[in-house]
Amino acid sequence: MIIVAATQNKHKIEEISAITKLFGMEIISRKDAGVPDFEVEEDGETFEENSEKKARAIMEACGKITIADDSGLMVDALGGAPGVYSARYAGEDGNDAKNNVKLLAVLSDVPMEQRTAKFVSVITMVYPDGTKLVARGEVRGHIMFEEKGENGFGYDPLFVPEGFRKTFAELTSEEKNHISHRANALRELERLLQERNAVEAAE
Repeated sequence: MIIVAATQNKHKIEEISAITKLFGMEIISRKDAGVPDFEVEEDGETFEENSEKKARAIMEACGKITIADDSGLMVDALGGAPGVYSARYAGEDGNDAKNNVKLLAVLSDVPMEQRTAKFVSVITMVYPDGTKLVARGEVRGHIMFEEKGENGFGYDPLFVPEGFRKTFAELTSEEKNHISHRANALRELERLLQERNAVEAAE
């Protein structure tokens, strides 16, 4: 099954591809699908809204099944922030480093027992006929007091998943891809695809 990736984030494409190939899905880039280079404004209030908006815009541009991911970090002590603003937490001109610096500063006086958080990933697959599949995945953990690890991206150097003593950035890509929020969302997507296929086979 050929699917077009709406995201232009190479890290996300690598993570999604590493997992989807296990499910028999081949991801191709927007460029390879002949989609013009344009930005989709992520102005939704939820991960679900942003994910669908991106997927639908690219699907309409290429006419092929499209998959889009919207993900972020939700910190309990911050009321769920940065949430949908995770990528631009430090401002529109921010980056991973600036976002991490800001998060550490905001949580500087918060003790470890209150530094609980979760990564959320919502993956939406939109078909040319307009139907969609929406899969949400989460992984809980806590935020460290300093960055650790060289792998991953985003808030990975600060996030330690439950049951582990290492941050996402200290885990290998294989380890992370097995337990991550994106992996959980893709497993849910696989379940939804199996349901869809079963319904189509019965018709």
